[in-house]
Amino acid sequence: MHITVRPFRSFLAAGAVLLICTQGGALDARQAPAGAPQVAPAGATGFFPVPPNIKAEGLPPIPASIPDAVAPYGQFRQAILLGWHPTKRAMLIATAFGNTPQIHSVAGPGMDRRQLTFHKDPISTAGVFYAPDGSHFVFRSAPSGGDMTQFFRYDVATGKSVMITDGKQRYGVPAWSNKSGVIAFDSNRRNGRDQDVFVMNPLDPSSMKTVLQGEGRWTVADWSPDDSELLIVQLVASGQQNLLWRLKVATGEKTLFTPMEPASWRVAQYAPDGRSVYAVSNRGGETPRVWRGDLATGAWQALTAEDEPVESCVVSPDGRTLAVVFDSTTASRFELLDAKTMAVRAAPKLPAGQVVGIPQWQRSGAEVGLTINSMRTFGDVYSVNGRTGAVERWTSSELGPFNPESLPEPELIKWKSFDGLMIPGLLYRPPARFTGKRPVIISIHGGPDGTTARERPRFQGRTAYFMNELGVAILYPNVRGSYGFGKAFEKLDNGVLREGAIKDIGALLDWIAEQPYLDKDRVMVTGASYGGFMTYAVAEAYGDRIRCAYAAAGISNFISYFEDTDAGRRDNRKTEYGDPKDPAMREFLTRLSPVTQVAKLHVPLMIAHGRKDERVPVGQAEEMYRAAKANGAPVWLIIYEDAGHDRFPVTVANNNFHFYTYILFAQTYLLNAPTTAGTER
Repeated sequence: MHITVRPFRSFLAAGAVLLICTQGGALDARQAPAGAPQVAPAGATGFFPVPPNIKAEGLPPIPASIPDAVAPYGQFRQAILLGWHPTKRAMLIATAFGNTPQIHSVAGPGMDRRQLTFHKDPISTAGVFYAPDGSHFVFRSAPSGGDMTQFFRYDVATGKSVMITDGKQRYGVPAWSNKSGVIAFDSNRRNGRDQDVFVMNPLDPSSMKTVLQGEGRWTVADWSPDDSELLIVQLVASGQQNLLWRLKVATGEKTLFTPMEPASWRVAQYAPDGRSVYAVSNRGGETPRVWRGDLATGAWQALTAEDEPVESCVVSPDGRTLAVVFDSTTASRFELLDAKTMAVRAAPKLPAGQVVGIPQWQRSGAEVGLTINSMRTFGDVYSVNGRTGAVERWTSSELGPFNPESLPEPELIKWKSFDGLMIPGLLYRPPARFTGKRPVIISIHGGPDGTTARERPRFQGRTAYFMNELGVAILYPNVRGSYGFGKAFEKLDNGVLREGAIKDIGALLDWIAEQPYLDKDRVMVTGASYGGFMTYAVAEAYGDRIRCAYAAAGISNFISYFEDTDAGRRDNRKTEYGDPKDPAMREFLTRLSPVTQVAKLHVPLMIAHGRKDERVPVGQAEEMYRAAKANGAPVWLIIYEDAGHDRFPVTVANNNFHFYTYILFAQTYLLNAPTTAGTER
């Protein structure tokens, strides 16, 4: 399986301009008028105009002073490794100089980035690889926003790209064959629901043919060294169980290769000698380890220890070295291990932070490339010598005039929840010049399952404005169900246990009230995707203990969500949320739905959503807006007409508007007095 960048987390937590992926008023929250005036139209003096692609209801005008004040915090970029050139020491990376992230080439460490693609829409960062001869590469993008990703072929000789899929259905992350220049991928093109497996020569789109026609969700992991078979992944139960199968390309015959037991299998790939497969799995334990499966016998062997959780593992082209990323809770630890003995060959000295996505070996095996996200950089690309472990930095992304060194390091915290379970989180305090009890923003991550459903120390980007200029503390909880704390912890929010995660935030509010440096009377909750649902639920359950709430792309009605969401995701989501066809579960999901409990909502609420969101359709936002407005709560609604779920709000224009409204909302309802940027209170 492939890992993609977490756009929603970047949206609300990092407030990033790029994804490759989050003064106003003196009104008291309980005295704010429900019907605030609309945002100023284009041309209004002294206010920031609403872009034409954005629908905004209930917002007051955005003072032009906000964009000016936040400008230093938006002048940063990110670089993400996409892939190596097959014959040269050069890379493809994703970054942006304009409105959206695009593909650039870098000819060596520290050299300039040369932009290759100039699409109106952002490119996807997963599955961008050169053909074996280097004549072209394939990338994905969703025309006009949304989630319907298509394949494009970029021809090196002409510098032009062309769409090679139908533009109608979704196409998943491709895997390149080793010799023939053919790609394999999943798509829902047959019926819009099931993800079948296809192969295609990118130079001849008419060559596309079905290799596997199945039910449910399937993805392609890797090609065998001789290109005769594929390693494919069947997602059985949410992000907590999947299976690996071997699929013969010529006949479509498939053979189960992993045990039929609850376990996740990720980052699976064939060994170069074609005799075994490496994968990361939590089989037989609480944490993911590196496993090797023998293709002749089907036997699997764990290669790393249970007490050293693994994020990813990739084998070198000669099969002698494993590049392993270990999960050290707050950071990633990268090591080169002997594939036979598992002895450490090198422990490269990389910057402290997280390895984003999966490292990639150069075809020659001389180097392995990776992307690092840290407290001090939003993302940069490095290479590690496969023999010596020597590190070279390929990109140095701009941070603008804002100095990230000015902010304190995050604090790891834990609090006891309603059932005695200890819940972890991260607390970012504002600079010491802000005295007295500080207002708090609780930012809840998306998910609720999968490797990205967690919080770790990372670059704060625009969100640093809240800390550095407004003196707000930001708290990122890892509620039950979050990834990275063991298999049992991940299952504690499934089905009827969902309310436990909401109660975790209630216990966090208790913890905040006990801290002498945090203001329990000025708390805001926010989140996107699953975090959006949690925001709605917390605002209703604990409305007497928070000031306001900002939910993005969140589920508000589980029943209509199951009816309207992407058909290919429904069965998968039933494992996580429960099956609404079961009468008892339907009753529970109805009661759990925020629209059902909207009578309890009295705090100011801001809602944001992408019109083209297929995972959580925009109707969820519109229904919640109508219900909250009818209930008399102050509510702002923002719809991004050109955005989907994963790509929201990826353009610079959308991201700017999101951040300006985020600041205005917090200043209007969280802070209890007018404030000017940089003024201590």
